[in-house]
Amino acid sequence: MPYDSALSGPADSHCDVLVIGGGPAGSTAATLLAQKGHRVTLLEKARHPRFHIGESLLPANLPLFEKLGVRDEVEAIGMQKWGAEFVSPWHQHQQSFEFADAWDKSMPRAYQVRRSEFDEILIRNAARKGAEVIEGCRVREVDFLPHDGGIIVHAEHDDGRRVNWQCRFLVDASGRDTFLGNRLKTKQRNRRHNSVALYGHFRGARRHAGRKEGHISIFWFEHGWFWFIPLADGTTSVGAVTWPAYLRSRKQPVKDFFFDLVAQCPPLAARLKEATLVSEIEATGNFSYACDRSHGPNYLLLGDAYAFIDPVFSSGVMLAMNSAFAGAEAVDTCLRDPDKAAQALKHFDRTMKHGPKEFSWFIYRVTNPTMRDLFMSPSNVFRVKEALLSVLAGDIFGKTPIWRSLLVFKAIYYLASLANLKRTIGAWKRRRLNIRYVEDAEGASS
Repeated sequence: MPYDSALSGPADSHCDVLVIGGGPAGSTAATLLAQKGHRVTLLEKARHPRFHIGESLLPANLPLFEKLGVRDEVEAIGMQKWGAEFVSPWHQHQQSFEFADAWDKSMPRAYQVRRSEFDEILIRNAARKGAEVIEGCRVREVDFLPHDGGIIVHAEHDDGRRVNWQCRFLVDASGRDTFLGNRLKTKQRNRRHNSVALYGHFRGARRHAGRKEGHISIFWFEHGWFWFIPLADGTTSVGAVTWPAYLRSRKQPVKDFFFDLVAQCPPLAARLKEATLVSEIEATGNFSYACDRSHGPNYLLLGDAYAFIDPVFSSGVMLAMNSAFAGAEAVDTCLRDPDKAAQALKHFDRTMKHGPKEFSWFIYRVTNPTMRDLFMSPSNVFRVKEALLSVLAGDIFGKTPIWRSLLVFKAIYYLASLANLKRTIGAWKRRRLNIRYVEDAEGASS
């Protein structure tokens, strides 16, 4: 049953939980909380369908789709993704991985999706499950009322109408807008990782045949890496992730610079030889960050509103949706059993930190030559390859016993780095120079 809210005050409407943002995190949290009997309002600044990057999902997403009741809908729009391939100019052969070879054999595939279609499935599901979904409504400010009086959320419809909600709990799923992170000044740039992305959609890109048609391809090149994501409608998402210092060196329009990058990667250029660009080339600046805290007494942050890391392992949607499942449990406990709120939020915080931490160790090193060697010539000694594939599949929150094998993998990495010390130091210096470049640029502009 819904709560009989005790809130009253200077607001046009009242709810138990207000969710900012209708992406995967916000829609998932709204669905789960509405199913638990809470009065939920979700405010989304755009109107679905709307464009979003991040089209590659992980096998660990599929159990979440089942729990939400949307697996069939996602399957209907998705390109089946059975694995991934890595292509390196420093190695003679490409290396393919299949999720079926991971430690847990029960999650052999995922999907590549158009995010406009995928996100709309999730937000419409939230409405069907009982959440009040309002699109074209941007949150402008929030006021935290004293003495546990709840929160006033000030929002504006896209026609200029202003409206206020009073809620007992606020869920920030605003994505890279990082609504609360900016207003509470808790958002911090990730100083250990700096990168920028340029991307677009192509039609007619050459794909692999058969089961590998839906593989995501990762192409390393001198200044970073590319993604190649086949979609079910025949288009292919292609993006370059590179150092900010290198992007700043461009003297031509973004589109021309992107195609210059493609030309530096002959295997990718060959697959795009007959392709036609069917979108604009978009660019996004340094996008790795995290907030100092994931929650407060009556609010929490989900998905990209809390942290965003490099997309090389396609972890974004999975981390966002998993955070929503954890967040919904925490919010439910806080509202139903306040005496257990502190414990519930502490558990939520551990979950929020766990995912980015596990992926980040690999992300920080993915362009390191030693890491490239290990990916291109994997060994399954002590089940290391199976554990690595479990990470690539997003299987990092369950009970799969991968952690000892991952420790072995990390030991192999450090030993190999020591064995090639000169190369390791050179890679470290290059990384530090690029990070320092961003820090100096930010200092000069402040």
